[in-house]
Amino acid sequence: MSGQDGNSDLGLGPSLIDAAPRQQRNTLALWLSRLEGPQTMGRGRGFWFSFLVAVLAAAIYPMFVDGWTVGNTAYFLVWTFMAMGLGVIWGYAGSLSFGQTAFFGLAGYGYGVLTLNFGAAYGFTVLALVLSVGLAALLAVVLGYFMFYGRVQGVFIGIVTLSVTLVFQAFMAQTAGPEWAIGSARLNGFNGMSGMPPLTIPWPGGDVLLYADIALYYVLLALVLLVYLGLRMLLNAPFGNVLVAIRENPERAEMLGYDVRRYQLLGFVLGGALAGLSGVLYTAWGQYITPSSMGITAAALPVIWVAFGGRKDVTATLIGTLVMIFLYQWLTIYGSQYAIVVMGVILVLTVLFAPEGIVLSLMRGLSARLKPAGARQ
Repeated sequence: MSGQDGNSDLGLGPSLIDAAPRQQRNTLALWLSRLEGPQTMGRGRGFWFSFLVAVLAAAIYPMFVDGWTVGNTAYFLVWTFMAMGLGVIWGYAGSLSFGQTAFFGLAGYGYGVLTLNFGAAYGFTVLALVLSVGLAALLAVVLGYFMFYGRVQGVFIGIVTLSVTLVFQAFMAQTAGPEWAIGSARLNGFNGMSGMPPLTIPWPGGDVLLYADIALYYVLLALVLLVYLGLRMLLNAPFGNVLVAIRENPERAEMLGYDVRRYQLLGFVLGGALAGLSGVLYTAWGQYITPSSMGITAAALPVIWVAFGGRKDVTATLIGTLVMIFLYQWLTIYGSQYAIVVMGVILVLTVLFAPEGIVLSLMRGLSARLKPAGARQ
């Protein structure tokens, strides 16, 4: 080998051998750099220190409360995926959708049908989760294709998606007879499906059942963090920049050579898949799903959450959703007759006085105050 290793005989110098790992490192560094960017608020050491403090607080939270409270907090986390998905569709792509609960319900029923027929052995519930989210994404593909390639725009997108949601809810509510069954899974009409197994993780010492307790809480917290950080990177990538360009001026984006309908469809499918993820996790959390989860009230609530938080920023959407779900549940417990009225009042006040979102407006104000005096000028 003349003092050289075999790689040299093959014509592979060190630079070629290291090229693939280096390219992978560069790709990873590129995506990590997109955690900060023009389409998301929050950057610098101060923001990420606050983020880590919040994550640490959420991680140790179960140590200071009882199991019921932890399970109830897990319920809050379930809904954040649907809200962040609506933020992508409405806030970034500029298309207001009332169809999130249709994707939510379809995925929830899909999970119920699959698990009631095939059980939870060998981690099948995880596969059922993936398949059910895929089913919601497929509905989003079909619905979005006919809307965006059919040139449906503006308020008509909201009308079409709301119509699909209400038709789906009305259909599922009338499936009470014994003939409405898929295998061994009865749809049960307005009473809904129940008895589905929780998410089950195969483990050498025995399967881990993720009931509404601490284990499920930590799984949901990890999923929320992954989706949140993933969306930050995606929305600061060229895909997110194009979505915002389409929101601001679709004609100009089309003139620049972008396929506006394709990007709108991709954003819609992403939002539908995240709503489906919420539907599956909700069904696994409570082990039931009913048509009321797709009614007019259920369809309107995510819009209120996202509007309150700030539809144009995923961080504001996440924070606002958690605040509003807590408030709505508190109102439901202590004054149920006023819960919807208060939600409506909050939406009206948000539209009138903080159309960008109350949380987002507060975040911008705080960011401006924290800037050095020279930077504010």
